[in-house]
Parts: sequence; structure tokens; C-alpha cells
Amino acid sequence: MIVYGKNVALELLQRNTKIKKVFLQDNFCDEKIISLIEKLKIPVSVCSKRKMDDLSGGVHQGIILDIRDYQYKDLDSLLLKNPDFIVILDHLEDPHNLGAIIRTCEAAGVNMIIIPKDRQAQVNATVMKTSAGAISNMNIVRVPNLVSIISKLKKEGFWIVGTDMQGSRYDEIDYNCKVALIIGNEGKGMSDLVSKSCDFIATIPMVGKINSLNASVSAGILIYEVVRNRR
Repeated sequence: MIVYGKNVALELLQRNTKIKKVFLQDNFCDEKIISLIEKLKIPVSVCSKRKMDDLSGGVHQGIILDIRDYQYKDLDSLLLKNPDFIVILDHLEDPHNLGAIIRTCEAAGVNMIIIPKDRQAQVNATVMKTSAGAISNMNIVRVPNLVSIISKLKKEGFWIVGTDMQGSRYDEIDYNCKVALIIGNEGKGMSDLVSKSCDFIATIPMVGKINSLNASVSAGILIYEVVRNRR
């Protein structure tokens, strides 16, 4: 998998992630990153800006890494560690939203993120860059069916909190328990079966003329409400 950007590169190099090759723009001069590349003895190819642009398809900041595909984590193994805060993404399509949510989850101490295999943004270069390296410290699980996983989490003692325009005020729900928070699709919200599986529905009041927030913004508000509620 091709990933790019200085923050992502620095995080992966510092964690000694398996990196197959590094592509550097011919005028790249970040001494800290160059020192790590040399220390780890990673093969380097120096390229023109045009070549770097073609390789990345995004804002690469002069560095591109060729790494192995992201390795999703195993749910059962993570449940053995007795997690108490999980975020479930119900078919989010925008990789920028996924990357931003990963960054928020890592900062807030969320134990894991669960995503479906189909009709969902997967971990790619855009997600890696948007998360600004946070993905290296975040457990992400990919599953074939969200409803069956929700049922499994309920048996593990989790309360399932969905998000929708019609529900209880998000700041009136008691999150002082094992919580699985569901963030719905950017346009359609939660699917019907997922919504019916929820124990609570949290709503963020809208007082302006717009009737919804960006998925990553909503996720940030709700995730930190859970954190605040547990103080």
C-alpha cells in the first residue's frame, strides 16, 4: 500500500513499521526523517515532483512510503482485554471522515473501531494521511455483518448507542457503562436493522438552519461526551 505525508512517515518510521521502500522528492530535506530512513536501512528512490505526484495522487509533502496493506485486528482477541468504549461506523463512505474519526478515537482513548467490509471506506493512503499517524495506535476491526456483531457486544455487556435526528439529547444519556457508539452513513444515517438494534438513540440538537453535521464532527462531539460523562 502506498501512503504519503511527513506525519504519517514519521509515525511509521518511529514505530519501525515494515516499509518496503521510500520515495523522496529530489529536494526533500527533513533531517529527522532522513536520519530514521538511513538508520533502518530502507531502500530509497529519489524522484522528481511530477513522478511523486503521479505515485501519490495527493499532497505527499515530498515523501511516499510503500508499506504492506493495513492489518485489521481480531475482535475476539481485543474483547479478551475487557474494552469498555467501542466506536462502530455504519457504512461511512468518505475516507477523510474515517481518518478524522480514527484520530479523534485515538486521542479520546477509544478501545477499538469496528467497520463493515462492504460499502464502507477502508484504510487507504487518504485515511492514513488524514489520521496524521494516529492509525498506528488504533485498533480497527473489519466485520462482515454489523448487526451480528452488535448482538455479540450486547452479550459482552455493552449498551449500544446509535445516532439520529430523532432521539434523546446526547448529553442526557448516561454513558457510565460499557458503550458501543454507532456513527451512521454521511447521507443516510444508520441502516434500519442497525438502528433497531440500539438501546439508545443520541441526538445532537440543531438550532441553526442546517439539519445535520459532518459525520466526523458528530463523532467528535459524541465521543468526548462519553469521556466527559465518565469523569
